[in-house]
Amino acid sequence: MLKKMDLSEAFWDSRYQDNNTGWDLGQVSGPIKSYIDQLEDKLLKILIPGAGNAYEAEYLYQQGFKNVFIADVSRTALSNFKTRVPNFPDSQLLHANFFNIRGAFHLILEQTFFCALNPNLRQAYAEKTHNLLDTNGQLVGVLFNKALHTNKPPFGGFQDEYEGYFAPYFHFKTLEPCYNSMPSRANSELFFNFQKK
Repeated sequence: MLKKMDLSEAFWDSRYQDNNTGWDLGQVSGPIKSYIDQLEDKLLKILIPGAGNAYEAEYLYQQGFKNVFIADVSRTALSNFKTRVPNFPDSQLLHANFFNIRGAFHLILEQTFFCALNPNLRQAYAEKTHNLLDTNGQLVGVLFNKALHTNKPPFGGFQDEYEGYFAPYFHFKTLEPCYNSMPSRANSELFFNFQKK
């Protein structure tokens, strides 16, 4: 069943065109905002894959982080972001499949992209994030910690499963339940901070 799912560019673009985005918080995620607020180096090169409406990127940009790149397969999602943040550099808006992105980043922020991927790609995601990070780079964000859909996104999961995907590539600095999730996601998220091996 999973192999036959249509999670193509057209699928995601139609979701944004129809505002069929139930996962969208409409603002920066609480756990990620708390993480951003303690960052001091404004020169960090940051990637947000599968960024969607990219509220995290908007918040980073407002806080003076100018080396932020957002990637999505949906032109509509990128256009929505550019409408909200018109001064954001076009060269840092990547209309791309995550697995085709090249470059080296200090930080990758994960917010609802992992759960939108076909679960068959989770191991490949762990390897790709590792490859995209600079030496000692970090993968930071939130993952669902509960069962969700099995035949359409968002796909859920649990800590033991995630540890299996990421352990070959990362040191686990933090992997624990979020204490500051948005109310709609209370008791269903894990915050993680992984450092590249």
